[in-house]
Amino acid sequence: MGSLASTGVYTGYGDHIHEHYFLRSCFRCSKPLGLNSDIFMYRGDTPFCSKECRQEQIEMDEANERRKRVNSSSNRSQKMAESSTSSSPSSHTVKSDTVVVA
Repeated sequence: MGSLASTGVYTGYGDHIHEHYFLRSCFRCSKPLGLNSDIFMYRGDTPFCSKECRQEQIEMDEANERRKRVNSSSNRSQKMAESSTSSSPSSHTVKSDTVVVA
């Protein structure tokens, strides 16, 4: 039969205490998380002491993701531009004729 460990989490391991080390402190500010305090989770297993700390992390992650997308799209654009300018001249047909206007 399972038990309630010291962290207040049901472990399912009989009398063995399975303490969740990642729930000891806030990921953002490292403030200790109490046994009887609210814990605000983000992305499954990242604990925060408050909504504010969690929100700061969410905003940082979103900014990093936007920066990666911008860098990725600018790298693609740059590669496409380089490939079009580095093509050999023989692959393009250019006509040069004289036009006489009367």
